[in-house]
Order: sequence, then C-alpha cells, then structure tokens
Amino acid sequence: MTNSVRHVSKPWGSEMIWAETDDYVGKVIRIHAGHRLSLQLHEEKEESILVIGGKLRLHTGPDADNVTSRILEPGESAHIPPGMVHRFEAIEDTELVEVSTPQLMDVIRLQDDYGREGTNEP
Repeated sequence: MTNSVRHVSKPWGSEMIWAETDDYVGKVIRIHAGHRLSLQLHEEKEESILVIGGKLRLHTGPDADNVTSRILEPGESAHIPPGMVHRFEAIEDTELVEVSTPQLMDVIRLQDDYGREGTNEP
C-alpha cells in the first residue's frame, strides 16, 4: 500500500506529509532560518520530532507564560504530549521529521507571527 505525498506551503517554510493513516501521521517539516511556527498546543494530538538538519530552538511549557527553550541539533529529538505549549524556531534552515497522532486540525494558536492566532489555517 502506498500513500500519496502531500506538500503544504507555510509562511515559515513547508511540510511534506509522507504518511497519513487512522493511527499516525509522518511529516518532514522545513523551517526557514529566522522563522518560527505558532506558539500553540494540541488537545489530543501527540507528536515526536527528530531534527535531521540545521539548528532548532524548541520552546515548551505548561502555559504561554511559563515557556523555556532549548536548542536541538541533528540527531536530537523531543516528545510533545497533548496540552504542552510549544513552538519551533529555526536558528538555521532546519529540517525535522515529525511523527504524530492523526489529529492534524487540533491546533490552538496562542501567538502567531503571521496573523493566524486561534485558527487552523496553514
């Protein structure tokens, strides 16, 4: 069985969704240097990431007022459980693999550099 690969343009880079089933989703996420994704959380979606190129600043915390950050380099990974506030920020052009549960529309944006707060827009 094969999946069709989907490419989704984002204001910060792109996503290539290479696997999508009822149980999991696999993505390759590319983030341009100096750009960052929304500060967000998911009610149900759980994800794990692996940095495969570049340098990523990962912001995480229990809520928007208590976020800390750490640097992830190629070969380093992180787990993001439901309810954890998080943001990916590219220090350099960054590529990462994300494997998650299938709730792709489960995005609660708290802050967004591109005016998408509170939405599921790409």
